[in-house]
Amino acid sequence: MRSAEHRPDGDSADARTRPVTITSAAAARSYVRSIVEEYWRPAAGTAGETAVMDLLLVVSELVANAIRHGGGLAGFEVTPLAEGVRLSVHDYSDAVPSAAYGPGALPRTHEGSGYGWPLIIRLAREIRIDRRREGGKTVSVFVPLM
Repeated sequence: MRSAEHRPDGDSADARTRPVTITSAAAARSYVRSIVEEYWRPAAGTAGETAVMDLLLVVSELVANAIRHGGGLAGFEVTPLAEGVRLSVHDYSDAVPSAAYGPGALPRTHEGSGYGWPLIIRLAREIRIDRRREGGKTVSVFVPLM
């Protein structure tokens, strides 16, 4: 599991073992982009920019949903895998997002809430929502990059 605090000071500790401190969608996007650049860019067959943009959109929506609808962001974890990235976002709310639109379908009309959850469903795979023992929930998704 990759859960690291993005540090410009060049700390040489393995980034997978450092705690993450994310307080906004912008900080989460910046952090995830740094992981993608570190993990995939040096290798052959690197992640394409469109796939990275999709990943960053999912990051934004998950973090924004935790902040706006989940009582705040309780944690953020990133796991780079061979084919993509697993994201886990923890919040303080027990409310589970509605999957009423089905896999990847966008609502026909705007019904007061945003388009974030349907976009997450469209762009991510292996979506899981687990209740946390201490209260709240974890939304975990896999976003393919290859």
